Amino acid sequence: MGCFSKFEKKVCPTDEGSAVVETAARLGTGKREPGDESGIETIRHGNEPHVTPEMEKRLLRKLDRRLIPHIMFLYMLSYLDRSNIGNAKIAGMQKQLHLSSPDYQWLLTIFYIAYILFEWLILMWKVVPPHIWAAICVTGFGIVATLQSATYSFTGMMIARFFLGMFEAGFGPAFPLYLSYFYLRHEIGLRLGFIISAAPLATCFAGALAYGITSGDGSKVANWRLLFLVEGLPSIVAGIITFFTLPDSPSTATFLNHEDKLVARTRGIRQVGSQSDHRIGKIVWADVLAALLDLKNYFTALMYFSCNVSFSSLPVFLPTILTEMGFSPIHSQGLSAPPYFLAFVVVIASTYIADRTQQRALVIFTLSLIGAVGYILLAATSSTGPRYTGVFFAASGIFAAITNILPWVANNASSDTRRGAGLGILGLVGQCGPLLGTRVYPAKDAPYYRLGMWCCAGFMLFNALLAVGLRGLLAWENRQLDEKYGPVARISGDGKVEGGPAGIGDEIEGPRFRYVL
Repeated sequence: MGCFSKFEKKVCPTDEGSAVVETAARLGTGKREPGDESGIETIRHGNEPHVTPEMEKRLLRKLDRRLIPHIMFLYMLSYLDRSNIGNAKIAGMQKQLHLSSPDYQWLLTIFYIAYILFEWLILMWKVVPPHIWAAICVTGFGIVATLQSATYSFTGMMIARFFLGMFEAGFGPAFPLYLSYFYLRHEIGLRLGFIISAAPLATCFAGALAYGITSGDGSKVANWRLLFLVEGLPSIVAGIITFFTLPDSPSTATFLNHEDKLVARTRGIRQVGSQSDHRIGKIVWADVLAALLDLKNYFTALMYFSCNVSFSSLPVFLPTILTEMGFSPIHSQGLSAPPYFLAFVVVIASTYIADRTQQRALVIFTLSLIGAVGYILLAATSSTGPRYTGVFFAASGIFAAITNILPWVANNASSDTRRGAGLGILGLVGQCGPLLGTRVYPAKDAPYYRLGMWCCAGFMLFNALLAVGLRGLLAWENRQLDEKYGPVARISGDGKVEGGPAGIGDEIEGPRFRYVL
């Protein structure tokens, strides 16, 4: 993870930028502390220290090594706990709990009903210190996921799935907001890509783990119950550890020394100006209203809805789809893993390309077409080879497209509160997609499930059109801002600052703010 920094865009300080450093220096000595091994280079412009690109790289390496793997692991656990019901179904849960096809669909739907109802919990990351709130959410969904193994009725499982959705709603959707406390907006995409890539990695791992658990015989505990236990208990342990290890901000990160924190605070002022020391603890309600009235948030919300129709249904129905192709239940568990490993690779590659080019719309457009091709193959063919190939295309396009939507929302919010509210709108509208996606694969459509496949293909094509439409709107608004305030410095794909000097408050509403296309 520490290698991310070699991909970063280098922003060289200027005379205007030196004022940023001066402001940050007032919060510390600006001099080398005894025992600090990193050695801060101080170049004088009068009395102003100069933060070098090497110092920023050193800070990013530390954040990448300690922060990203931690969050990635937590998200992998959350995704594993929500999606392993598909593996549990073919491992005997449906038979033992006497579930009909509509019953199973309701178990999937109730999760997303809770997810939608509690999407507003994203804003708690602005009010409650993140290490406390994350610990509550992770421990909560870990306990509920484990308790699924103790259910003996459809009603009991419905209750468990509802509370699982509630706890997860306050966790995963807030990652772009949380990362913005540590990274500049052109640095977030790749990091978020690594975190969200835990979803296909978790599904890949789930298939392999489910294969190992369900292939054994002779256990006193039913295989599907054992599956919930094995995959739920680690989340409880991880939640407790998170309380002690997750930093709220760079200033509270124990793995950063004094110099690192000074550099981080300087970067924070570059992001949001004087607001850099007051990012956690309050919500600006005027910004919430502004986010609710912003048309751009509904473009991305509809895109999220379109992707979620497919994103939510593929992991929970893929083992069943593979079984209907003629594979045994045990082999279906194993064969569900390779498509998700490819999706993991595509997620990382696409977020890197989008960060480098700062062209998220074009990346999302391409990925949406790839996902649509996969579903068309699944819908239009009957032989096993082309249909299994279609799974690879579908998984790669879906996971990567939805991963690139999230940083696009974070990139284009002009305050932390607007970012949180925008992500809330994204989830509130977008998470309605699974209500449809989890109900388009009824058992009567077996073995090809053509209705569900064509439905998902159509929504991926719709997502491509929305991406192009939003790009046009953002480009128009950037031209309006240029006419009002004049051109400002922009970070190009090769990492250079073009059009003027870097300055203060590049990521908050004001003369320097511009949208990422």
